[in-house]
Amino acid sequence: MCGIVGFIGKEEAAPILLDGLSRLEYRGYDSAGLAVYGEDNGVRVVKTKGRLQALFDLTQGGATLHGAVGLGHTRWATHGEPSDVNSHPHVSERGRFVVVHNGIIENYAELREFLQRKGVRFASQTDSEVVAQLLEYHYREDFLEAVRKTLGQLRGAYALGILCADAPDKLVAVRKDSPLVLGHGDDFQMLASDVTAVIKYTREVTYLDNGELAIITAQGFQVYDSYFQPVEKERHHVDWEISAAEKGGYEHFMAKEIMEQPEAFRKTVFPRIRDGRVVLDDLCFDRDYLGKLDKIYIIACGSSYHVGMVAKYNFERLLRKPVEVALASEFRYSEPIVTKSTLALVISQSGETIDTLTAMREAKRLGARVLSIVNVVGSSIARESDDVLYTWAGPEIAVATTKAYSTQMALTYLIALYFADLMQTISREEYSEVVSELLLVPTKLEQILAQRDSVQYFASLYFNQPSIFFIGRNIDYAIGLEGSLKLKEISYIHSEAYAAGELKHGTISLIEPGTLVVALASYGPLFEKMMSNIVEVKSRGADVVGLTVESRVEGIHRIADHVMEVPDTHPMLLPSLDVVPLQLFAYYIALQRGCDIDKPRNLAKSVTVE
Repeated sequence: MCGIVGFIGKEEAAPILLDGLSRLEYRGYDSAGLAVYGEDNGVRVVKTKGRLQALFDLTQGGATLHGAVGLGHTRWATHGEPSDVNSHPHVSERGRFVVVHNGIIENYAELREFLQRKGVRFASQTDSEVVAQLLEYHYREDFLEAVRKTLGQLRGAYALGILCADAPDKLVAVRKDSPLVLGHGDDFQMLASDVTAVIKYTREVTYLDNGELAIITAQGFQVYDSYFQPVEKERHHVDWEISAAEKGGYEHFMAKEIMEQPEAFRKTVFPRIRDGRVVLDDLCFDRDYLGKLDKIYIIACGSSYHVGMVAKYNFERLLRKPVEVALASEFRYSEPIVTKSTLALVISQSGETIDTLTAMREAKRLGARVLSIVNVVGSSIARESDDVLYTWAGPEIAVATTKAYSTQMALTYLIALYFADLMQTISREEYSEVVSELLLVPTKLEQILAQRDSVQYFASLYFNQPSIFFIGRNIDYAIGLEGSLKLKEISYIHSEAYAAGELKHGTISLIEPGTLVVALASYGPLFEKMMSNIVEVKSRGADVVGLTVESRVEGIHRIADHVMEVPDTHPMLLPSLDVVPLQLFAYYIALQRGCDIDKPRNLAKSVTVE
């Protein structure tokens, strides 16, 4: 969740560190800091709570910190309130070691107590400072040996950047259950928690695997495994442009990424359809294996979980296999029934989501085959899966996901069609119809986006609502969950989504005159039932904004106060169209309320702690 940037080379480090941190702001943070080593002044540390701009101001854009090696950090508080002293980097009592840390040191309390008994004085309330103090405690003129002894005492998840004032020609990076990437230049090296922080300076990167440690100098690096044995690492070339991680004239990244969805969908789907058939070259499934499946588990968090909710409806209808959608944070603790005939479909944008990663490992331990959907090439989930499909969505910067959600959804369609074709559980006619409609989805998304002014108007009517409810049935209910999440994430309005059939089982008691209900009614087989549910909430004084397909607009207009419409398509594909007006609705409401849309409070893009 926090951001790490490190640099070692010949140039002034501070401006580069600040620039890298600015590209990690989307991850969420409440304080920021820099540590730079200079030959004249040794290690200097500047850190402050609040936004990164405060750190820019304190250092005059890095101009007041001189030196060619340093570490930067943006912190999201877990242990200790947001404050200057609790900010990273943390420095050992004698000033020899500087540490930045993402993750949680689970046994920090006992380590802190041990060190305090040895006379060590702590400056902060954080778990992270324990690492710096332990390094100092173990140091006997051997930097790497101190690191080795310290790591042997740590429990938890961590990505560490370490600088030693006695060895300023190197940095040490350590990774355990929290991502770290190395960036390579001709006369410099970088480390970061995300490739977006280094892409301006280099496209050549190395992803650290779990349990690995890297010693980094300006000339190169050496990686060691958890037994401190040297390992050879593959370099990767990042092929997306830096402009992909910039706003491109839009007021917010979220607005840009909503508008990028037609092209993102094309990039995800079109290369995988050839001569009217779904072709997934990266997968090696056969009819015999699929026929013996006892269950498909879909494991995910947040918006990816909502993708899984839609996929459940489509998979069960097309494949006639039982599907269970599991929140990753609950999966490990529910004693799941998994066998060697179970397929686990794991969905994560970053490929580093800690709950999803640990749930995936548990599914594998129990014998499941793992197929993952991720966006980030070389991420932990991608590397540890048996099979992986990449969304090819490009970088997504806004905390509230839009195009990553849409491309994940697109891949679930392709998987459903691919499996159904192998199992012969879909007719030739329906298969051809869905594939044809898939190729039309980007054009239909562009139609929806071209009419976004109407959604903005509806948002202007309801942006002061204290509470908003979403109702729907079948896939409309699953999409309502995502629409509700988007709204609460960025506008801070209380919002809930309900299966419309559950209204009379208690939820309808919350409907009072003036309450806004967003009613999704695009799924044809249940359209009439949804009309009855709209009548129910209208009779209790609710305002209703409906969402339906063009062919049914007239039917819902007679009941709802306002209607958002999407083009008709195959029912299986409706979620890809329905979600866009809901994304726009949330965006425009948050805009009207003056919210920090790309960086909503208390949230982070990549959740790397349980």
